[in-house]
Amino acid sequence: MAARDYGQYCGVTRGLELVGERWALLIVRDLLVGPRRYGELAAGLPRIPSNVLAARLKELQEAGVIRRAPRSRVIVYELTPYGRELEPVVLALGAWGFKAMGDPREGQVVTADSMTVALRTAFRADVAAGLPPTAYAARLGPADLLVRVDGPALAVGRGDGADDADLAFAAGPGIRRLISGELDPAGAIASGVVEVLRGPGDLLDRFARTFHLAA
Repeated sequence: MAARDYGQYCGVTRGLELVGERWALLIVRDLLVGPRRYGELAAGLPRIPSNVLAARLKELQEAGVIRRAPRSRVIVYELTPYGRELEPVVLALGAWGFKAMGDPREGQVVTADSMTVALRTAFRADVAAGLPPTAYAARLGPADLLVRVDGPALAVGRGDGADDADLAFAAGPGIRRLISGELDPAGAIASGVVEVLRGPGDLLDRFARTFHLAA
């Protein structure tokens, strides 16, 4: 059941009726990373009121986008196959929005799930296919991610994984400047935007080639 009826018979209109309400696509974004308990969704969207989260989950279930499923004695929310069809839509919207991000505004936060989807958005499988397999331990703000690139395949998981990574580095929101090409890897390190924690710093060039979005 749509939360809003625009009164038009159109695929775009119907899509907005199903996932166009505030917070709905961010819930989808986080569930693209993996199933989440209610509390995990709330923690990943710190500004969402609890009544709005409950309402959006109900609406997305009624639309067939997500479902509740038992996992190890707890209930999680996960995308249905129909909901997973939104992945290219979310990634394309992320790439489009990246062009207008600018610097973070006061109070804006970074989460592990948002950074995971950002890396998926910026991933250039065609470039990675010609590079050696590489594992990166990326500390992006409060999010510790282990990023594994093996040819055109990308896997991003939580956890620092520094001991298993070819390169471990830390960065804040300024990582956007590296991904956009505004800063080259040497400049990112010299300016403190990226701090190399372990491994050869020249691997940051491989990272920048593998993850790139034009601003």
